[in-house]
Amino acid sequence: MGRQSKQGVLKRQRERKKAEKAALKREKRVIDVEDEPEEVGGDRTATQADLEALGIFPAGADEPES
Repeated sequence: MGRQSKQGVLKRQRERKKAEKAALKREKRVIDVEDEPEEVGGDRTATQADLEALGIFPAGADEPES
């Protein structure tokens, strides 16, 4: 085999580094997706505190008036 130029060697090193970086990003993305908490789909009811914070249900309105 002939001797390769320095530019060819550097190009292959850059390409290898870029490919390794892309592989690490893919692996990280898979791990992040696995670690995400599952969303609760059925629990869509607002709490008393949520309604009070939005100003929809004023504080103390749950008490009956005498």
